[in-house]
Amino acid sequence: MPFAPSPFNGSDGHQHLAYEVQVTNVYGDTGTLRPRSLDVLDENDRVLLHLDEAGMAAAIRPAPEDGKPAGIAAGKRGTLFVWITLPAGAPPQTLRHRIVFTDEKGRTSRVDGVSVTVSDRTPLHLGAPLKGGLWLAHEGPGNAHSHHWGSLVAVNGTLTIPQRFAIDFVGIDKRGRAFKSVKDIHATTYADWFGYGADVLAVASGTVVAVRDGQDEHKPLEGQPEPASLSLDGLFGNYVVIDLGGGNFAGYAHLKRGSVSVTLGQTVARGQVIGALGQSGNSAAPHLHFQMANAATFEGAEGVPYVFDKVDSFGPESEGQLFGIGDRWQPAKIRHGFDQLPLSDTVVSFPR
Repeated sequence: MPFAPSPFNGSDGHQHLAYEVQVTNVYGDTGTLRPRSLDVLDENDRVLLHLDEAGMAAAIRPAPEDGKPAGIAAGKRGTLFVWITLPAGAPPQTLRHRIVFTDEKGRTSRVDGVSVTVSDRTPLHLGAPLKGGLWLAHEGPGNAHSHHWGSLVAVNGTLTIPQRFAIDFVGIDKRGRAFKSVKDIHATTYADWFGYGADVLAVASGTVVAVRDGQDEHKPLEGQPEPASLSLDGLFGNYVVIDLGGGNFAGYAHLKRGSVSVTLGQTVARGQVIGALGQSGNSAAPHLHFQMANAATFEGAEGVPYVFDKVDSFGPESEGQLFGIGDRWQPAKIRHGFDQLPLSDTVVSFPR
């Protein structure tokens, strides 16, 4: 486990842990190892999570081909993305892992131990990152298949996940649509997208430690080349990074060109407008990318959990519904949340 997990409250009303287990198949004579099951236990031998073979295939990266079991070839490494919904009560202090494998000859091997101490790091309590409206928390926490949690970044021999708890906030209307009705979705303009130009807010008081403006924005839903680098400049377009203290850095990406209203070294106050939602950088459509990490840079940073002081949830929405495909989105009964992190593909708003 390269980075110890810490508990946080999700918008579903439950407490969670999210972390990774990296498994390396060292010996060549075993051939491909096939993970069959995983059990995660606490210090009292209480089973917090059980994954069968299908669950292992869904949790591991690189992902197996459709219909095939998970496998880790000789000399290769697989990463298990572990999401635990904790039972009520005090969170565990330590986690122990039991993993069962079979090799190409049908022999069974087991790993029992692989312990990690649960971090006592307290999630930072934040204010709203956006003003007004409804927002889809797209590709957010809990989705190991997302381009956020599922993206490992290697630099100078260090492997980290800067976007472990990142969220792409997409503005929607009351029907759950991201843009106005148009004949051709590939011919939309910025003015058609409900979130475009929305005020982006400082989630807490702090100091601006990285900022960029003046980068061109892309046409909505237009294909883009691979980024030049896995860095702030290579991915974020127009951005702001704020040092909130205590090793917590809030990152805002894909801001509207010319909208950034803060400068390097400036002290900002919670709720202050720092820019506007746009589509600069590595972005396929207008949205705000928001993340919390333990470093100001992208490369070498680890994503850390956080919670918003007030967040209202309206249930899940699919990506298809966002574009008006399939059944129309129907909001669930509103859930008023306090000190919670929106989970992946949940519709939320930030009450004042």
